[in-house]
Amino acid sequence: MPKGLWSTPVSSVRHNRRMPHDAIRDHLVRVLDWEEAHVGFDKAIDGIHNDKRGARAPGFEHSPWQLLEHMRLAQDDILDFCVNPNYVHNLTWPDDYWPAPAPPNAEAWKDSIASFTRSRDKLKTLARDVDDLTAKVPTGKNNQTYLRAILLVADHTAYHVGQLVALRRALGIWK
Repeated sequence: MPKGLWSTPVSSVRHNRRMPHDAIRDHLVRVLDWEEAHVGFDKAIDGIHNDKRGARAPGFEHSPWQLLEHMRLAQDDILDFCVNPNYVHNLTWPDDYWPAPAPPNAEAWKDSIASFTRSRDKLKTLARDVDDLTAKVPTGKNNQTYLRAILLVADHTAYHVGQLVALRRALGIWK
């Protein structure tokens, strides 16, 4: 995990001030894990057996583990960017965002899913409670707003969840 992650709790950047844009906030919360137009993260990751977590199918660049960890790492980094006033981007692309093909053990798989879920919940809290979604993230530049960060996470996750479902089909492990 990047140094400083969660050093400032989400509650310190929220003010619980509901604005006229409550509907937008509600949609942002839902978009982080909805399954309305496509499969969501929870269903896509569910039921992948230990022996398939590091598997690659012909024509696919990544394993289920790599996709899971990549989504987690990116989401954690973006959340840290939003809530940590001392945030420094110290991950190197692509090496720090893509792990080895297989998880080191079953516990790492479970921990990664739990971490992804926790940070997704914190992003939901951020979407609900930050004063101004269009405000620039304090450590950000130019157009790097809270709204942009939340949409970036949703878009990034949806893209890789689609890859994960396609990979599971290719591996013959999609239900």
